Formats: sequence, structure tokens, C-alpha cells
Amino acid sequence: MNIAIVGASGAVGQELLKVLEQRQFPVDNLRLFGSERSEGSVYCFQGKNVKVELLSPQSDFSGIDIAFVSAGASVSKQYAELITRHGTLMIDNSKAFRMDSEVPLVVPEVNPDDAFVAPKHIIANPNCTTIQMVVALNAIEQLSHIRRVHVATYQAASGAGAQAMRELETQYRQVLAGEQPTVDKFAYQLAFNLIPQIDVFCDNDYTLEEMKMHNETRKIMHSDLSVSATCVRVPSLRAHSEVIWVETEQPLSADVVSDAFSHAKGCVLMDRSDKSSAYPYPMPLFLSGKDEVFIGRVRQDITNPCGISFWCVSDQIRKGAALNAVQIAELLISKQN
Repeated sequence: MNIAIVGASGAVGQELLKVLEQRQFPVDNLRLFGSERSEGSVYCFQGKNVKVELLSPQSDFSGIDIAFVSAGASVSKQYAELITRHGTLMIDNSKAFRMDSEVPLVVPEVNPDDAFVAPKHIIANPNCTTIQMVVALNAIEQLSHIRRVHVATYQAASGAGAQAMRELETQYRQVLAGEQPTVDKFAYQLAFNLIPQIDVFCDNDYTLEEMKMHNETRKIMHSDLSVSATCVRVPSLRAHSEVIWVETEQPLSADVVSDAFSHAKGCVLMDRSDKSSAYPYPMPLFLSGKDEVFIGRVRQDITNPCGISFWCVSDQIRKGAALNAVQIAELLISKQN
């Protein structure tokens, strides 16, 4: 297939290159697009050097089968018509089209059929925190309908991009050296700190990131469940963590839910009773670079007979962005074959 990556020099764009190569995605021809800053950069893919082209209104996407777009919502909106004009399928990693009724919002483990109804030739990749949560929630939904979810996220610096990761590393060095830390990508110093705000505040005092989890989860799962989220930026480099409380219609035991997680596609149960596991529960330090959603600390809520609590960790650059996008493309190809 003829593939394009828009935003090739960013953290997700670079991860897309790795994932496509690692999964041996059938790429006949690869084109990379970027801003003036990244134009001319060269990246190696399958043993060949590929130069980044400048994305502009004159860019030609004819002949490209799938374009993975990860350059921000404003770029996605500006170039969507140009990219899809000749039938190219655009898999978009921004928030630009996620809640568009004519654009499917897809997590292949949860709602694969939605990917095949894309009248605008656009499929949206959900928010990273939503992706890892719905992969886990889907396992419970198969046991009993979920009424409501409370979730607190612990989101790594990488969720704000490669420059944010570098800023966190710089801040740690500066603070330990007794220097004033550089603050640019974050609203406040992140090193040795937590910031309980990701994205802008909405009229209801939830942040946009928190409202994404509510709205996107309902769309993906085709459900009336309610999600109340608190999203927190934490001073780890990569992989997001979430503590999730679920209320179901029917009571479920922790053992039954754990068993469902252990068999669910895309999930890995890390239980402290499992002596074969290197760790008794998931931790981002050890799970960065992994594909799956790792789940642990599964327990019944002591305040509600229909409540289940658990902890999950997933690499948001992989499953929360690049990998999920490639899995969508793989899903479409599998139907063609």
C-alpha cells in the first residue's frame, strides 16, 4: 500500500514509523510530510532513507491509500479535504473530528465494525486516555452493562509531546543543580510536582481532556454510561496510568472480572498472586514501549456491591496513538483480503 505520515517528525510520527516496520505493515511506498522546521529531515524506513516533504496547499496525496495524520487539530482541519480529495483514507490522531457524527471513532478491540462506515474518508483515533480505558471497560461490559465510571488519570510528560519529555528531563537536572527550572511546555514546573489540569477548563469546571473521556467513551462503546474524570499530569516520562472505578448493573466479583481481563483482547492482567509476573502490578517505568493495556489491583468496591476498582497502565504513544492507528489500518486491510 502507499502510505503517508503527516507530522512525521513528532513523537507520534516517529512511533508510527517504528510500529509500521515492527508489525511488517505492507508498505510499497512511504511519503513523509511535515512543517518547514522538519522539511528535508531524513528518516530510515525498511532500510531506505525517506525525506520529509513540506506539507502545503500544493501537496499532492493522489495515489496514497492511507494517510496517518498526527500534526494537531488545526492542521487536520485545514488539510482534511486536500488529503481525502482523491480517495485517500485519513486516520487522524487529533481531536478535530472525534465527535463528528460522520467520522467513526475507533478502538479495534472495542468497536471494529465502525471503521467500515467512514463517508468522509476520515477515521478518528480517540484520545490516548480514552483508548486504554475502553479496552479495559469493554471486558467488563461483556459481563454486565456499565452504568457509570469514575477515573483519575496519571498522565506522563510524553502526552504533551517530545519537547515536553525533554523539558521534564531538563527541569530535573536544573532543580537538582539548584537552578531555576525552565517552564515552557507546561503551565507550571512538572519536576517533583503534579499538575491537576490537562487542556483548558470548560464551563462546567471539567477540563477538555476530562470531557473527552466522557464523550468519546460513550461514542466508542455506543453506551449511555457516564464518565467522570480527573486528569493529572505527573512527572514520569512515558506511559499513562489510570485508577478506574466502575459501577455495573449486576454485581460482579473481583475474580470474575480478573478472569475477563486475563482473556480480553489487548489486555494483560498483572496480579500479585501470579508468581510468574516480574511485578505485582503495572507500573509505567517498566511498561513503556509495550503494546497492551496492563491491568492490576482489581478489587470489589467496599462501598457498593456493584462496584469494581482497578488500575491500568498503557504506553500512550503506542496504544494510545500510533499503534491504535495502525491497528485500524490493519483491520481495514484484513477485510479486503
